[in-house]
Amino acid sequence: MAHTGPVKLKRLTRTILRVSNIPAAIALIVVGIAVVFADYQNREIHQQSQRAEIIDKVALVRAQLEGKVNSNLQLVHGLISTIANEPEMTQERYSALVSYLFTQDNQLINVAAAPDLVVELVYPIEGNQAAIGLDYRNNAEQRDAAIRARDTREIVLAGPVLLVQGGRGFIGRFPVYYTDATGAEQFWGIVSAVIDADRLYAESGIGEASRGLAIAISGRDGQGHDGTAFYGSPAILDADPIEADVLLPSGTWTISAIPSGGWVSTPPNATLLRIGLGLAAALVIVPIVLLGRLNEERRRRIIEQRRRETELARLSRRLELALATSQVGVWEMNIITGVLSWDDRMNEIYAQPTDGQPRDYSHWRDRLHPDDFERAEREFNDSIRSGQRYQSNFRIILPEGIIRHVRAIGAVYQEAGTSPRIVGVTWDATPDAQLSEALLRAKTQAEAKNFELESAKARIEHNAMHDPLTGLPNRRYLDDILEKHTATHTRSDGFAAILHIDLDRFKQINDTLGHAAGDAMLIHASEILKMSVRQTDFVARIGGDEFVILCIGQKSDEELRALAERIIAAMRKPVSYHGHECRFGVSIGIAGGNVQQTPARQLLINADIALYRAKRQGRSRAEFFSEELQCEIITAKRVADDILAGLDNNEFIAHYQPQIDARTFDIVGVEALARWQHPVRGLLAPDAFMAIADDLNVVATIDRIILEQALEQMRVWAAHGLAVPRVSVNVSARRLNDDSLIDTLKTLDIEPGTVSFELIESIFLDERDTMVSWNIDQLKELGIDIEIDDFGTGYASIVSLLQLRPTRLKIDRQLVAPMTSSSAQKALVASIIEIGTSLGIEAIAEGVETWEHAALLAELGCSSLQGYVIARPMSAEDLTGFIRSQRWRQAG
Repeated sequence: MAHTGPVKLKRLTRTILRVSNIPAAIALIVVGIAVVFADYQNREIHQQSQRAEIIDKVALVRAQLEGKVNSNLQLVHGLISTIANEPEMTQERYSALVSYLFTQDNQLINVAAAPDLVVELVYPIEGNQAAIGLDYRNNAEQRDAAIRARDTREIVLAGPVLLVQGGRGFIGRFPVYYTDATGAEQFWGIVSAVIDADRLYAESGIGEASRGLAIAISGRDGQGHDGTAFYGSPAILDADPIEADVLLPSGTWTISAIPSGGWVSTPPNATLLRIGLGLAAALVIVPIVLLGRLNEERRRRIIEQRRRETELARLSRRLELALATSQVGVWEMNIITGVLSWDDRMNEIYAQPTDGQPRDYSHWRDRLHPDDFERAEREFNDSIRSGQRYQSNFRIILPEGIIRHVRAIGAVYQEAGTSPRIVGVTWDATPDAQLSEALLRAKTQAEAKNFELESAKARIEHNAMHDPLTGLPNRRYLDDILEKHTATHTRSDGFAAILHIDLDRFKQINDTLGHAAGDAMLIHASEILKMSVRQTDFVARIGGDEFVILCIGQKSDEELRALAERIIAAMRKPVSYHGHECRFGVSIGIAGGNVQQTPARQLLINADIALYRAKRQGRSRAEFFSEELQCEIITAKRVADDILAGLDNNEFIAHYQPQIDARTFDIVGVEALARWQHPVRGLLAPDAFMAIADDLNVVATIDRIILEQALEQMRVWAAHGLAVPRVSVNVSARRLNDDSLIDTLKTLDIEPGTVSFELIESIFLDERDTMVSWNIDQLKELGIDIEIDDFGTGYASIVSLLQLRPTRLKIDRQLVAPMTSSSAQKALVASIIEIGTSLGIEAIAEGVETWEHAALLAELGCSSLQGYVIARPMSAEDLTGFIRSQRWRQAG
């Protein structure tokens, strides 16, 4: 009996141990199964990764090989089309075409052409002479591919084959058919492109891909799986390889690949994995064994921990709120009894004595501001009823009348076996409220300033887009409107018309009455324009006296012309300004079109071109833009550019027309006339360029060039013993206004009496410009004669002749020509000669066409003659021969 107790204790212990080991045994079985399965999965993954890696490499080789073959064959396609169009192609032509192919990136060795299946053309010839004369029908290795290409009319890629000229290659056979003179299609022959097999393999990446792989390529002559292996070991095909098909123009090749050492079934990480799985099994089983022993101890400790956490939570809740800040009051209220607990800080905030006496709900409620009373109570009661977090902002009034802003937060809670309570904190938020009020005032002020800035910005933008004088939109505003109209109207409804308006005689008003009067006229003009257009039209002032009207929408030419005529008529009416009657007009250029074809900015340019035409045609009128007008402008621009280039290139030269004594027929002078030796159009007279030269303000420059050439020629003639007493040159009104004219002439060393300046009659009105008069007087001082050109057709009066005292009058050809048939015209010319004679002024007749005119003029007392009957204008060299020949004397 003494041993019964220990035996039972041992049995009980073994039973407990057996029961606690059951989870460990189960875990051991599960872990063992998992280890076996993981090892199997590792082998499968290893095999799949091997195959995936080889698939990637084989795919890259397949893509590069397929791309290289097809790119080489594609290069030859253009050659096939050329041969079909040139069936009689020579070796030289063939070499020129194929040599270009060889400049591209390819693996071609040569390209041979075999009319009727016999090689006759080859490139390159060097090294491939052995291929010339090869008859595909007699070559067993190449015959089948050539015949198949001919019969199927498709590209046939054969190979690899041993080449006649040595080496191995793939041969692309291209059948060539052409259309003969009867329109029938005929077989021409075969074009064979030979691809270097070794280069193709190397540049397709097979060699690089073979590192770690064994590769074989089968499908000779494009037969795919049915063909034999022509690259690598045939044994690879039976070793469960990875395969990929290379697509050819006719057939396929098959790439087969395996690892260079064969397929390996055991992963390299098998040992390491098994060790790891063993450790993992130990880590799983050992804790399970220990878990049984620790479970009871854990259960006992959990019960003790929960009791302590409950106590700690209650203490921590009050302690954390109390210690959070030193300026926060802590309070707690029993919701059932209403008993309220305040700390000293709460009493301080609410101006209650810190006597430790109990507080109740009324102490808080009685301090509430009347305006916040209802809301504060409602928020507090809502939090108690819902049990949700309490949060409120309100004001309180202290006994001294001081108002404080208070912020309170709290939470409802209930401990086991106790009444529900609400605990919270309160702090004085008066500084924050004051800061918020200050920020609100600052925000209000900032918004007011922002409004002022926005208003100022709007005014600035308005001023930037409008003319300050007339209030009309300005050029910038117009440009924006034009851009928007072009951008938003890209269909047929994008029609627009532009009237470009320029005030006539506005400068005279500015110069005579001052800028204030000019401003008044601009304002008056802007009002007329605004009253003349529709509300949908856009009126802008784009320059000093320039305006633009933009009409959006379809308008006929008749409507636009009617609008222009109304504006012109309204602008003609006189305007009174400080007792002065001001008159001005307008010139208008009109252009219209659809912005889908002509952008709105181009319409403005076109309207400006039309305005230029209106001013040239006499002002106070409207002109429409047209293609012909544009051509004129372009032509004028080209001529203007040529004139400027001609001045740079010394293309303007002097020609000379002789002047003879009316009685003795002696040479008394020559007139130097401007001619333009145009590099393309040849020799041009002034009619072809002088008007445009005047617009360019270069007439004075041309006059100076002709004068300098004439003076130099006079010295040459004198050196050769030719008697040319004087030379006459034209001078423009602009040059007569040049204040540096006299100083320039003094540098030319002009011998007195040898030079005459011909001035057009319109320059010499009775009241001449001061600078013109001074220059003319100085010309006389230098010994330069003054001649009035084209006399009888201008404005010169007897008074102006007396003031000017010219040396000669040149009677215009329009008066000379009808003399022989009109007695009245003859009398008129006689009167002019007589007036000149009475004033001591010589007369030169221009345009003398016949010797009858010459005789009649001599009879009337004309001193000199000039005209085609004597000689046409000619170069200095021709005039030299003319004077020496004395031909005019024989004719006269």
